[in-house]
Amino acid sequence: MAITVTDKAAAEIKRQAEKRGTPEAALRVGIRGGGCTGFAYLFEWADGPEGRHDKVIEKDGVRLYVDPKSFVYLDGTELDFVSSLMGHGFKFHNPNVKGSCGCGESVQF
Repeated sequence: MAITVTDKAAAEIKRQAEKRGTPEAALRVGIRGGGCTGFAYLFEWADGPEGRHDKVIEKDGVRLYVDPKSFVYLDGTELDFVSSLMGHGFKFHNPNVKGSCGCGESVQF
C-alpha cells in the first residue's frame, strides 16, 4: 500500500508553499507520541532534502517525506484538504486508526 494525496490537498500544499516563498519545499508528515489519545500527526515544512531512509510521495509536483516508523502507521492513508462551514484544513483518512479524541488532533492505534 502507500500514502495517497488528493488533488485538493496537492493544490493546497502547492499554494501554501508558494505563499511561503518556498515552492520547492516538501512537507514532512508523520506520527509522534503525544496528544490525549497517545499519538499526534506531524505536519511541517521540510526545506532540505529527504532523510536517508524517508519514503518520498509525489503528486502534481508536491513532495511528502515520511520516516519509516511513521509509514507503518500511515500506510494506506489518504491526505485530503477539506472546506466546510466549520472551517478548512488538511484531513488524514487513516484506516489504521482505532480511535481519536474529540478535537481530532490525536489518534490511537
